[in-house]
Amino acid sequence: METLMVDRVHSSLRLFMNRNAVFLCERLCAQFPAETNVQLLATCYLHNNQPYAAYHILKGKKLPESRYLFAISCFRMNLLREAEETLCPVNEPNIEVPSGATGHYLLGLIYRYTDRVTAAAEQFTQALTLDPLLWAAYEELCILGVAEDANECFTEATALRLQQEQASTSNLEKSNFVNENRVLSPNVSASLVDISPKHIKQLSANNTAEVPGYPHLRATALHVQNSVPSNVLQFDTPSPTVTQTSGTAPPPLFRNLHAYQNTTSGDAPAKPKVNAVNQPPRRKYLDEARLKKVTGRLFNTSNDSVPRRSARLSRDTPINSNSNISQFGGNGPDHSSGKLRVNSSTSSKLCSTAIRSVQVRKGKPRATEIFDEGSRYEAVDEMWTDNIVATSSSLSIAEGRCFEQDKAERILSQDSKMATGIRELMGLLRTLGEGYRLSCLFKCQEALEIYRKLPEPQFNTGWVLCQVGKAYFELVDYLEADHFFELAHRLSPCTLEGMDIYSTVLYHLNEEMRLSYLAQELIFVDRLSPQAWCAVGNCFALRKDHETALKNFQRAVQLDSRVAYAHTLCGHEYSALEDYKNSVKFYRCALQVDERHYNAWYGLGVVYLRQEKFEFAEHHFRRAFQINPRSSVLMCYLGMALHALKRDEDALEMMEKAIFSDKKNPLPKYQKALILVGLQKYQEALDELERLKEIAPHESSMYALMGKIYKQLNILDKAVFCFGVALDLKPPAADLAIIKSAMEKVHLPDELMDDDDL
Repeated sequence: METLMVDRVHSSLRLFMNRNAVFLCERLCAQFPAETNVQLLATCYLHNNQPYAAYHILKGKKLPESRYLFAISCFRMNLLREAEETLCPVNEPNIEVPSGATGHYLLGLIYRYTDRVTAAAEQFTQALTLDPLLWAAYEELCILGVAEDANECFTEATALRLQQEQASTSNLEKSNFVNENRVLSPNVSASLVDISPKHIKQLSANNTAEVPGYPHLRATALHVQNSVPSNVLQFDTPSPTVTQTSGTAPPPLFRNLHAYQNTTSGDAPAKPKVNAVNQPPRRKYLDEARLKKVTGRLFNTSNDSVPRRSARLSRDTPINSNSNISQFGGNGPDHSSGKLRVNSSTSSKLCSTAIRSVQVRKGKPRATEIFDEGSRYEAVDEMWTDNIVATSSSLSIAEGRCFEQDKAERILSQDSKMATGIRELMGLLRTLGEGYRLSCLFKCQEALEIYRKLPEPQFNTGWVLCQVGKAYFELVDYLEADHFFELAHRLSPCTLEGMDIYSTVLYHLNEEMRLSYLAQELIFVDRLSPQAWCAVGNCFALRKDHETALKNFQRAVQLDSRVAYAHTLCGHEYSALEDYKNSVKFYRCALQVDERHYNAWYGLGVVYLRQEKFEFAEHHFRRAFQINPRSSVLMCYLGMALHALKRDEDALEMMEKAIFSDKKNPLPKYQKALILVGLQKYQEALDELERLKEIAPHESSMYALMGKIYKQLNILDKAVFCFGVALDLKPPAADLAIIKSAMEKVHLPDELMDDDDL
């Protein structure tokens, strides 16, 4: 009952019948409350999204598997401290982490979410050492920014180790192959020489084979016990009826019935048929007491009986003195002698001929046992086997050797395919791992080059296309990012990973209609996913409905509090609403989830910059820049903070780096011009703005700054012209009043102008 219930529970879990598995497993634990069954019940609860139930039944359990399942339950319930104590008890420092690589991976996640980056990296590295194919561990190392080069992680040595681990199955097959070779070996028993490989396969698949026309005769399959093959053939031979002994030759007592059919006349038994249902293996001595009761009636001594088969064979079949004698284990009372039974009416001449043939072949006489007249006796009668052995022994040995060679080649071929497959897998993981590592280090251009090396079937997958889209997003190439995200979404419309970034790309491109359609699609796919609600929030943020956008971002945080980007988007909306206190709160929550989430550091820097806390702003911008040292936007904002701190030379240097990093970004050029104006380098500032005009010809703030510079140079007509162009470009409401005021005061001297004017 227990075995049946366990099997049904596993079957239900495989078929995703989680409720059925829970019900059956609860009955199982009620009837058989073993800890292994409790572990199975906890597994059912976890599959059914009931971690609290698994937590309750596993609390206090000490087996490693129970500890791991309990830690999983605690992790899902956000009880990180209790999960850590379960995996690494304080009072037992030398105890091993349960469940091997996955246990270390879980412990690494706990350390990561509790801001212990170094300890987390150690656990992820240990997990990857135990299981080189645990991609999630390498992914976490990349997110932490401490992953080693993929070429050093997924090496040829790792492939060799995996090949050795996979060799256990191959070794088992080889051991079975050796055992079968022992059965085929002519040194084990001369009686097995005439067994062909086809018969071996047939006999190993069925315990017994029934001979047509002789349903009472069953030959059991060969069994290997203690690595020693048995050469004793077992037969169940009840006393036949008169019709069976008078008109039909008895069946041959050996397995190779095909050889017998090829060497006898039409009265030979037909080809054996394998039973449809496998019979259980029979004992070596089957009903020995019943076999002992077989009397002389088995071989009728009546003169009216037909001639013995040995006599017919002596007339029809020549004797080959060079043939080997096949020896068979008998089932009679003296089965150790290995002799066959003959009739007492056999002529003495025939018997003497048989004995002489034995002496010629073996070089020594074969013992003959004769019992008293009227009782049962046995004698050697192997003349009918001479022709069989002579014609089949050499062929069978050749077939056996060919079979051994074919099987050895097949095993070597399988090993070669396994080694090739492991090397190919390691090569694929090296490419994917190196691309992902470079992406996490924000070396996006190098990552794109790595991803392009992937074969086409691997490149055209949702995960890879999303990674390519993220790389272009970090490069501020929103058009290319949109292209690859759209391909990924079209190829795999139910993939949600990366769709929050895709929605931000559409936000920057002002694609309101497409963003709205994407949000509806994601809600339809999974309304409980944080990515879907981030897309909805971005849709409302694009419409300047910041309060509704904030509600959707908070919904995403509620669904999964470990999504750092959702916290950051909440911070952006609070910042847009000028609620800086809550904005800072959400940015810090994002950093608790992922310390390397540079967007949150950037958000904090912007908040402090607006609050004119320039030192704090410079600190947070620098932290973001250390994480993503190739971002032109971060360089520009760091330069702005330095300029606010009156560190103009450092600010100019940072702006130069930003311009060199992304020549298409207009912001650092404009900020550089502002710094040059502050340093009264007007001509250099005008030159920079002229270069900016080629990139962003419709930027109103650029023309307003040019008007201010021309006024300082006392070129008033050009100043008025630039202020007019700035007004025609419909600047924001906050800038509109400032530009109008500067245009009205263009003919006034600088001493009469307010400090707020431009």
